[in-house]
Amino acid sequence: MGTKEKISEELLLEEEVVKHSEIVLFNDDVNTFDHVIETLIQVCEHTAEQAEQCSLIVHYKGKCTVKTGEFDDLKPRCSKLLQAGLSAEIV
Repeated sequence: MGTKEKISEELLLEEEVVKHSEIVLFNDDVNTFDHVIETLIQVCEHTAEQAEQCSLIVHYKGKCTVKTGEFDDLKPRCSKLLQAGLSAEIV
């Protein structure tokens, strides 16, 4: 294995260790697709396509992971989702 491959592998391992938390968004009967999509774009920095796909997964499957990363980054994002009236939690 070359040095470059080894460094890439080590970086991937570090990313896996750092990304230990995720925000899960849950379905509800209150929010519109447009509201969910707009909120995901603003709060989770989704593209329009990502946000739309997540909203559909939440609608049909009941929940969807919408953001992964360090807990300290996710906590304020999850709070903003909750303030927007969405149902979410960090797991």
